[in-house]
Amino acid sequence: MIAVISQRIRRRLQLLSVALALPLAACGPKPDAAAGAAPPPPEVGVVTATPAKVGVVSELPGRTEASRVAQVRARAAGIVQKRLFAEGSEVKAGQPLFRIDDAPYRAALASAQAALARAEANVLQTRAQAERYKPLAEANAVSQQEYIAAQAAWKQAEADVASAKAAVQTAQINLGYTSVTSPIAGRIGRALVTEGALVGQGEATQLALVQQIDPLYVNFTQSADEVLRLRADIASGRYQSAGASGSVAVSLVLDDGSVHPQRGRLLFSDLSVDPATGQISLRAEVPNSKGTLLPGLYVRVRLAQAELPAGIALPQQAVQRGSAGDTVTVVDAEGKAAARPVKVSQGPNRQWVVLDGLKGGEQVVVDGFQKIRPNAPVKAVPWAPAAASAPAAAPASAASR
Repeated sequence: MIAVISQRIRRRLQLLSVALALPLAACGPKPDAAAGAAPPPPEVGVVTATPAKVGVVSELPGRTEASRVAQVRARAAGIVQKRLFAEGSEVKAGQPLFRIDDAPYRAALASAQAALARAEANVLQTRAQAERYKPLAEANAVSQQEYIAAQAAWKQAEADVASAKAAVQTAQINLGYTSVTSPIAGRIGRALVTEGALVGQGEATQLALVQQIDPLYVNFTQSADEVLRLRADIASGRYQSAGASGSVAVSLVLDDGSVHPQRGRLLFSDLSVDPATGQISLRAEVPNSKGTLLPGLYVRVRLAQAELPAGIALPQQAVQRGSAGDTVTVVDAEGKAAARPVKVSQGPNRQWVVLDGLKGGEQVVVDGFQKIRPNAPVKAVPWAPAAASAPAAAPASAASR
């Protein structure tokens, strides 16, 4: 009896040990997971550094200015009868803008024409008398003194005709001034006088202002030190000249960050330096066919005054900018990414131009920075420009770094 009870107890203990072993086995490491491989390295988009001839772009602050400005003034004194244009509209050269009361000038013209007719009649009389005296003087029928007096009267009458013709022409000019026309083609502002105003009395009263804004001038300045540095780099062969002033292309960046669609050209660079600011004045001409740019507008001027013979152009997002300087992330032959300090300048087409710190053939990370871990390998794949993010902010000047 005791043996049977002991056998039952052993059997229950065996069942209990098996039940306890099952959950412990479930909690243990799985053979497949323990023996699995490490995750693959993350992919990053890269571009290969390729030396090429690129422009070194400077970005300078400037103001727009109308290429031609004309003050419309009254050259005839009188009362303004009518305004003949719409304020703020486009006007053509020679288009009538104001009409001034012309009654006094018509009367003055009529008086001058009458004086001319009287002078011409006097010429007929004096000429006939001089011609009649000529044979008589040859026959000694009249004295030489009388003949000379007749000749002088004829010449004086002809001079009176010339004077009267000039008076008629002056009266016609003054009458023409009563119709005030635009001296240039452009956009006219508001009228500075209204109908009924007395103008031109003692001074040439300004009536309106016409500005030609196509093309538009852009005036900007550049540090004299920067200009001298660029010239020294060109002379040493580090940079190449971008050409004469008229061949240097100019782009305008507006206050909202957009770029004016039409490119202009650099007109000239001043020969003197402003002693108060140490700046050199420059001027560019920019097409403005749609009239989107207005005079007095603040813009940033981008121009390539020099070219780098073997510069490396990178997308702007490939360069990280900070207080310590500019850096790029380079993937080495072992597939590891590391930051490297570089010196950059702004380049064309919203790119950076690496001036120092990078060699041709190296792979530079453009996309996937958040996947990079210290001392961990990465998989470099060609970067697609369509995946580029918004461009970084432009530098203040190319040669300021």
